[in-house]
Amino acid sequence: MTITKATNKSLLERRKAVLPTGLGVAFPIFAAHAKNSEVWDVEGNRYIDFVGGISVLNTGHSHPKITQRVHEQLDKFTHTAAQMINYECYVELAEKLCEKAPISGDKKALFLTTGAEAVENCIKIARAKTGRPGIISFVGGWHGRTLMCMGLTGKVIPYKKDFGPMPGSIFHALFPAEEHNVTEEQALHSLDMIFQASIDPSEVAAMIIEPVQGEGGFHQVTPSFAKALRAICDEHGIVLIFDEVQCGFARTGTLFATEQLGVEPDLMTCAKSLAGGYPISAVIGRKDIMDAPQTGGLGGTYSGNPLACVAALAVMEVIEEENLLARSIEIGDKIAAFLTDMQLSKIGHIRHKGAMLAFELIDSEGNPDAAATAELKVKSFEHGLLLASCGMHGNAIRIMVPLTVEEEVLQEGLDIIKTLLTA
Repeated sequence: MTITKATNKSLLERRKAVLPTGLGVAFPIFAAHAKNSEVWDVEGNRYIDFVGGISVLNTGHSHPKITQRVHEQLDKFTHTAAQMINYECYVELAEKLCEKAPISGDKKALFLTTGAEAVENCIKIARAKTGRPGIISFVGGWHGRTLMCMGLTGKVIPYKKDFGPMPGSIFHALFPAEEHNVTEEQALHSLDMIFQASIDPSEVAAMIIEPVQGEGGFHQVTPSFAKALRAICDEHGIVLIFDEVQCGFARTGTLFATEQLGVEPDLMTCAKSLAGGYPISAVIGRKDIMDAPQTGGLGGTYSGNPLACVAALAVMEVIEEENLLARSIEIGDKIAAFLTDMQLSKIGHIRHKGAMLAFELIDSEGNPDAAATAELKVKSFEHGLLLASCGMHGNAIRIMVPLTVEEEVLQEGLDIIKTLLTA
């Protein structure tokens, strides 16, 4: 009997036959194994990973401490449903997140499975607390793929097209970004216009914003804008939610990007790198708000899975033991300096907090160049480097390399970018 070894091509043919077209894939390869910031496909080809599972792998692929903790938990039990039978690691993780979250006073935490679930539960909690329906989010914001989260997301293609109608009582304010010619004053004015033309602030339950936009292009909320939003929410009794699904867990140089704003939210989300690749998300918030829903109103079958809980506890240890907050800043500064030193007119705005970095590609007229961005991704892949893009115009390359990346691997990846951009 002859056994045919799987190839990327043969696996892609099988994929095409059984998976829907709507489930896209960035790279035509199948992973065989991965370690830290490198991935090998089923044909033995090696790739440097600057995508990190879409910012899930701040602690790298298959970190030994995380893997060990999960193995230990596997020998005990893998699931009970946290609403049926308690387990200690769920409580311990909640204790640690409440301790670390940049919210003063008594706090509570809830675990779910995905970032979208965390966002949806924030909305449920805020509505239960306030008795109001309205939600305000921001243009360019990304909050997930469920129907509610699509409604909150401030970008149509490809996330909303053909999936309407979107949920009601959601309103989008402008997000201040120099690259989009939107000032903080204009963004606040757009918020005021929503209150005048669409919904009275007394009917708004919550306002949700990413401290650093993810899919929207890594644009950053400034401390002054965060302070203004906090004042508006305080004035009208609106729950302020910071969505840290992508920017949390050391990516920006602090455990939470919120720490750099000098403003406390009422609720916040985290997911992605929370557990180093294991599916878990969290809502953390003020006790009086978190306790608003009735008993049984929150939960989910797989929410707070014990394997993911122990992985998240290990992630928090790795971040501290390997000094990944400082490493994040070091990586971001290095990449920003590297791109600036090339002095290429095709490189537009470079923005970063810690290692959450994006750079734009522009044409000779200074306009967004989505075609060049797509070409850079393709050429980089051909040279063994995985890159991802983002932004309202699709012309920003976002770097989400693991914070544990070896220095020589990081430099190798940057050299590939330089070779292609200067060719």
